[in-house]
Amino acid sequence: MSFHDEDSYGRKPRLENNLKEENELVRLVISDDDDTGILDEPISLPPAEKRINSFIWWMKAAIWCIMGLIVILLFLKWGLPFLFNKVLLPLMQWEATAFGRPELAVILAASLALFPVILIPSGPSMWLAGMIFGYVIGFIIIMIGTTVGMILPYTIGLLFRDRIHRWLNRWPQKAAMLRLAGEGSWFHQFRVVALFRVSPFPYTVFNYAIVVTSITFWPYISGSVAGMVPEAFIYIYSGRLIRTFADIQYGNHHLTGLEIGYNIASLIIAVITTVAFTIYAKRTLNELERKNSASTEGSTSVKDDVETQ
Repeated sequence: MSFHDEDSYGRKPRLENNLKEENELVRLVISDDDDTGILDEPISLPPAEKRINSFIWWMKAAIWCIMGLIVILLFLKWGLPFLFNKVLLPLMQWEATAFGRPELAVILAASLALFPVILIPSGPSMWLAGMIFGYVIGFIIIMIGTTVGMILPYTIGLLFRDRIHRWLNRWPQKAAMLRLAGEGSWFHQFRVVALFRVSPFPYTVFNYAIVVTSITFWPYISGSVAGMVPEAFIYIYSGRLIRTFADIQYGNHHLTGLEIGYNIASLIIAVITTVAFTIYAKRTLNELERKNSASTEGSTSVKDDVETQ
């Protein structure tokens, strides 16, 4: 009896049906693989279109640079003199006559502690601390005030944790970055918090948003203090530099060649340090976010495979 002959009961052998099913399965698998290969093949742009897109990108970058340069020149021409005449000089005269140095230290520390609670930037207070008290005492005032200004929002945020969590759900990408701080060991939490402090992420929002993570208090406060150290020195330096310019413009102070060279060199170092810290923090946080996304996708795919099996 051949494979195509019927048996005595009128049934064809099971082997023929199995062979047909296997051939059909092979045909489907091959066609699916071919389609997948076609779909996965990257679409390359023609060289002329690539050059046009590159030219457009560079034109946009050049336009933005020119506009930024114009804004800076306009600020230096009219904005900076107005700032000196209407804000800085009256403020320095007021602080020199209205309060003594101990009272000013308390006022500045209190502003640094309370401004983050109501989401007001503390930069002007840190500038004033540098302008009035210099590096040593100004640094102490800034660190005391900002440390209290980190503890208060964290404590208040714990009382409204559910509401803050719902609020952060509107920005899932930012929420995912914040949750990175709560993962890993104590040192990992400390490191991520310190990186957030020197990154462009708004620290007044960070003080409240950190409560939605699993980070504990001590890694939060120690990482925050460590991350604030370079920012404090930069604010103090910029405050001293502003006061020097005010004394030159409206006082009787004249800079020597050595002082001019020192100010220029220190300004360049301050700018480079700020940019370097910001770029390093942003790149490190992006790398941590990519690793977290990769691990999440890997665990999800493994879970799907297990459920499929």
